[in-house]
This record gives sequence, structure tokens and C-alpha cells, in this order.
Amino acid sequence: MTVTASHAVPWEQVWGQDAAVAQLQAAAADPALLAHAWLITGPPGSGRSTIATAFAAALIADPGDEAAMRQVVAGTHPDLTTLRAEGVIISIKDARTLVERSYFAPSLGRYRVIVMEDADRMVERTSNVLLKALEEPPEQTIWILCAPSDADLLPTIRSRVRTLRLREPEVADVARLIQQRTGVDEAVAEQSARLAQRHIGMAQRLATDAVSRERRAETLTAVLGVRGVGDAVEAAARIVSLATDDAKALTAERDEAEREALLRTLGVAPGGAVPPAFRGQVGALEDEQKRRATRSLRDGIDRVLTDLESMYRDTLMLQLGREGDLINRELGPELAALATAWTPERTLTVLDQIALTRTNLQGNAAPALALESMLITVASGRTP
Repeated sequence: MTVTASHAVPWEQVWGQDAAVAQLQAAAADPALLAHAWLITGPPGSGRSTIATAFAAALIADPGDEAAMRQVVAGTHPDLTTLRAEGVIISIKDARTLVERSYFAPSLGRYRVIVMEDADRMVERTSNVLLKALEEPPEQTIWILCAPSDADLLPTIRSRVRTLRLREPEVADVARLIQQRTGVDEAVAEQSARLAQRHIGMAQRLATDAVSRERRAETLTAVLGVRGVGDAVEAAARIVSLATDDAKALTAERDEAEREALLRTLGVAPGGAVPPAFRGQVGALEDEQKRRATRSLRDGIDRVLTDLESMYRDTLMLQLGREGDLINRELGPELAALATAWTPERTLTVLDQIALTRTNLQGNAAPALALESMLITVASGRTP
């Protein structure tokens, strides 16, 4: 399990979720309104982790205790445990560790808070580990689970939590925020917010990283060019390659910083050989980084699938005569030609196959094979 330092911010910086903030503030201030377990849901980029950490800070720190608030925000407070799955799924071992910690009494704060950022990444056996802890938690322990939707969790979990659904911001709202944060021009901010489908973090990355925008455009263009099995295999390999490059760009700097920090802690000089006594610790870090790289790659491929879904959703909108609500406006002529060449039924078949591919990848299917199968459907209009 990795307990991560949070980069969340206090309430006044939780953006675009006024109703949710008001509800959580009231619950933190009044025990009569406070449930022992919460599920915060919302689409990717809606700020689930940010608001969860702000809520945790309000629960743990006494009003006005800025030092404790800063500790919670930094992820270093002893009464906060945060789990973000670094692998593809949350393991039973990690879940059991969380449950064990949930039974500790708070040491300094008002409550002990357990935050699980990726609750949708639990398989059924792992979910069952949590059930008893959610049914009968200690009085001063609060669970906060985060997931895109309550449908991503088992009914037995959903029945034991209070669900708080975050609102999805509008494209114009996200664009204004990105402009304020990054200083990019209005056109880039609008395009980034639209292509990211209102995912704030992804919109910010697209706005500030031209390479990311180029990779996205290259991926969609490659898929539009698929005409047969050979094209499908080639495009699948290209998507995996681009997603791998993207994942490396996101993780390489962090991996190196972690390795340097560990070696400094062990007293190993920069560039020096690792003594045999310390190789196990360095190896454990490398293994964790490999698991994180696997997750980052699969997350990158999932983002590609989201982009492809948006492209074929645009195609369907054109087929239904709704031209004013396109996500991928830059591909207008290409999508218009596709909408004419295909039937709506074929477009729906492709959309269904994209959804199935996403499910298969969550079940650890080989990325290249899963993408090849999907792209054969794109080429033929029929499922393999």
C-alpha cells in the first residue's frame, strides 16, 4: 500500500462544488449530520480527491488549527491514511492494512480518517474485506471512498455509505479556470477543456503540453485510417507505443526523485554503487515503480479509449443531425465523411466494443490484443 502525500487544498480552493462543500462542512461541524462512511462520486477530473482531503482536514483538525490542517493537506498527519492504488487494482493486502488502521483511535485529531481514492479498483473479494469495517467502525473513525460512480462498487458497499455526487462543470467553466491557472490564450483553453471533456487535470495538461495534444491528434488520425486487419494491428501497436511514451513522461521524473531520495536516506552517494545490504530496499522500490508504470500505461490507454469514444459519439451526433455539440470539432470534415459512410447501427457497434475493451483492460487483458480486437470491429463494423 502506498500512503501518498496529498496536493489537495482547503475548502475555499475546492472549485465548482459549492453544494457538496456546504454539505461536508456541515457534517464536519455537527456529529448529528456525520455519517461513518462516505462515498464521493463524480466523473474524472471533478475533484473527488481534492474534496476528500479537504473534508478529512475539517474532520481531523480543530477549527483554527492551521498546523494540523497543513499536515492533513500534506498527507503527513498521523490520523490520516490515504490509499491510491499504484497497481491496476487494490489488493486484498492493502485493504486489510486499511481496515487494521481504521481501528486505531485518533492520536492527535478529532477523528481518524481513512481515504480510499480508487474504490472502484476493488474486485469483489477485496470489497468483502471492507464490509465489516464499514458496518461497525469505531466511533471516531470516518471512511471516505472515492469513485467515478456508485455503480462501480458492490451493492453491499453502497448500502453502508452515504453517497455525495459531485457536479460536472461546463466546458466554459473549465476553460476559464485553465486560463486563470496557466495563462494560456482563450482558444487553447477552450479547445483543451472541450477535448478533455471537462476533466480539469487533463485539460490543464493539454493546455500546457503541446506534445500531449499532438499525441491525441495522432491517435485519432491513426484510428480513422484503419481499413483492415493489418491496419488494426499497426494502429493498436502505435496506440500502445504512444500511451507508453505518455506514461513514461508522467512517471520518469517521479521515479528518479524517489530513487535519489531513497539512496540519500541509505547514505549512498550520487552515482555510487548500492551496497548488497541495501539492494533489497532498492529492489522493492523498483518493483513498486514497475507496478505504477503498469497502471499508468493502462490509465493512458483508457484515456485513449475515452478520446475514441468521443470521436464516435461525435459521429453518431452527426448521423442524428446534431452538429452543434461536437467534441472533436477539429476533425469536422473527417467525421462528416464517416457519418455519411456508416450507419448509426455500425457506430453504436463500435461504441459498444470500446466499452467492452475498457472492461477487458480493467480485467488485465493484454492491451495490444484488446485494442486489435476493438480496431477490427472499427474496420469491419462487426464484432470479432
